[in-house]
Amino acid sequence: MATFLYRLGRLAHRRRWYVALLWAAVLACVGLSALKAPGTSDEEFSMPGIESQKAFDLMQERFPGAVADGATARVVFVAPDGQKVTATDNKKAIERTVDELGDGSQVAGVADPFTSKAVSGDGTTAYATVTYKVKSAEVTDAARTALEKAADQARRAGLTVETGGSATDGGGGPGGVAELIGISVAAVVLLVTFGSLAAAGLPLLTAILGVGITMFTITLVGHALGLSTSTGTLAMMLGLAVGIDYALFVVSRYREERAGGRDPREAVGLAVGTAGSAVVFAGLTVVIALAGLAVVGIPTLTKMGLAAAGAVVVAVLIALTVVPALLGFWPDAVLPRSARGRGRTGKSAGAAGVARAAGDNLGTRWARFVLRRPLPVLLLGVLGLGALAVPMTGLRLGMPGDEAKPTSTTERRAYDALAQGFGPGFNGPLTIVVDAEGAPDAKTAVATVSEKIAGTTGIVSVSQPHFNKAGDTAVFSATPSTSPTDEKTKTLVKAIRSERPATESAAGATFEVTGTTALNIDIAAKVQAALIPYLVTIVGLAVILLLVVFRSLLVPLKAALGFLLSVLAALGAVVVVFQEGHGAGLFGVEQTGPIMSLMPIFLVGIVFGLAMDYEVFLVSRMRESYVHGASAREAVVSGFRHSARVVVAAALIMIAVFAGFIGENDSMVKMIGFGLATAVLFDAFIVRMALVPAVLALLGDRAWWLPRPLDRLLPRVDVEGETLSHRPSQTTDPAPAKGEDTIEARV
Repeated sequence: MATFLYRLGRLAHRRRWYVALLWAAVLACVGLSALKAPGTSDEEFSMPGIESQKAFDLMQERFPGAVADGATARVVFVAPDGQKVTATDNKKAIERTVDELGDGSQVAGVADPFTSKAVSGDGTTAYATVTYKVKSAEVTDAARTALEKAADQARRAGLTVETGGSATDGGGGPGGVAELIGISVAAVVLLVTFGSLAAAGLPLLTAILGVGITMFTITLVGHALGLSTSTGTLAMMLGLAVGIDYALFVVSRYREERAGGRDPREAVGLAVGTAGSAVVFAGLTVVIALAGLAVVGIPTLTKMGLAAAGAVVVAVLIALTVVPALLGFWPDAVLPRSARGRGRTGKSAGAAGVARAAGDNLGTRWARFVLRRPLPVLLLGVLGLGALAVPMTGLRLGMPGDEAKPTSTTERRAYDALAQGFGPGFNGPLTIVVDAEGAPDAKTAVATVSEKIAGTTGIVSVSQPHFNKAGDTAVFSATPSTSPTDEKTKTLVKAIRSERPATESAAGATFEVTGTTALNIDIAAKVQAALIPYLVTIVGLAVILLLVVFRSLLVPLKAALGFLLSVLAALGAVVVVFQEGHGAGLFGVEQTGPIMSLMPIFLVGIVFGLAMDYEVFLVSRMRESYVHGASAREAVVSGFRHSARVVVAAALIMIAVFAGFIGENDSMVKMIGFGLATAVLFDAFIVRMALVPAVLALLGDRAWWLPRPLDRLLPRVDVEGETLSHRPSQTTDPAPAKGEDTIEARV
């Protein structure tokens, strides 16, 4: 592996113009093609194997064309204090608004609240439902403006008017602010780390190139593969973070090799052969974690994981080819200012560089501190993360909706107005689908089911059943007394389903429970059940991979256990802020509630891959020193001497990129950004920087023990570059071939 990548790095350096033109051509091709593509689609979320999905599929089969694909908007009218919406002036204002709402070219119809019985019992609240001919992603800005203009007309009449529904969602995808924050902080971290504008700018440039190619590709194939805008957000988030980090590691190793007296081409080859090997295996662990999301069995989640994995693959390829090519154009610009004048002096500069590299820095001092006190550091770290993980035991899963949005949004105010006027359960009714195909009297069977469900404790009302044309299937809604995210609603759904055998026996027909509320409950249950198999799958594959990388039995196990500690602590922090509300105001969280159902599995998958990144980058340098003759303790110090500063910089960049998404309005993106930033903080600074050296100090030489049968069985990939150490050292660069002179030489 190291030899192959060494040759690849030297080739990319030598043929840098070809490499640059090739990647520029790739960017141009996918970019121009994406401009003509229809873009990502918002195809309906589906989850095979759960009752809610089965019921929905039955509705589509028995009620063809009745399940509307078009967007909807709900316009909520609230009368002034002490008045009712049925008062003459208020009623006229609402009717004028309803007439205006129906004028849009994209509007299929509007349900008048006074004829559709959409007025609250106390007469203070009413709502009109607007149905569109197109999906929510296709609703134009003009149509949304017309909706808001009609609402303003009713507001001028003295009514409080709020709007909600899928048509009011402007979609979105990444807005750019979060990415700008992440890139800005990353630039500062890189500048402080390298002390060179060129060295700081190169990882940013290559990361942006990788993200651009990834996002254009997602746009290009998005419509055909049914990729959502959230797919692009996740791919951008990860692509930016790992793209900067992978380039950072290669550039850092290049600078180190130049400080050791290597000529630019040889330094590039060694950097790609050693740091590049770590990048390949680190990227592979991230890809395993993301592709492993397919284990959950949610098609949308699988697509998001594979798209993000593709972003990581692009980042790896760019780090192995574009980075060495750019180093060929500017071989000395990435060096510290004090070393640039000696950039071509070879051995004299090398001697000074080696002397500096052998000296102490903050990383070595920290490593020796931990080596002197391994047990206290280990206990403090484990107990601290364990305490942070305790709140995770109270984790409640759900799918936050408009109730989780800030009160500054009209969608949230519409939700609150409906809950106040019609009851908490109005925003999340249950849909009951009755299959009476085999019943002697379908209407009697449906009436029996309706009566039984209406009598269930926690149901406040049921609607009249609606039959299909064949008369063998009916649908009606049941309104709970509690809100969609309330635990009592979850208990209610379980109660209705547990009483199903008796109800079906009495009715002579079968029924299933669906609707948004039931769907969210089913999703949470399925994700929770899939979490353990997913963990076993990705951890098992990664342990095998790390066995090959480190040729050690205990190091991979330590890496996996450290990851579990950091991810559980991060989940505990998410519960504390987003579920329990402690410190929620600091992060712009105005409404607490259950944690998004997909959040834990997202966090586990992404953080596992990133945690293994830090493990590979840090421990591979320790392994490299150990293989080259250092003692176990000296290897730990050597690993921190060379890698601690870079790993810390990489972690700070990751945290900055992820934390930038906390400022987004989307509660899902905000939660994921906070969870990922927290997890990286715990994993990089507590697990990898403290627990890893403490455990290795306690294990000593046993850390690198591998049973002989396993040693013979595992392939040798030479990540530490042992074969490269036997190559004759080159301290002078051969004269560049004609047409391959560096930009600096021409300047």
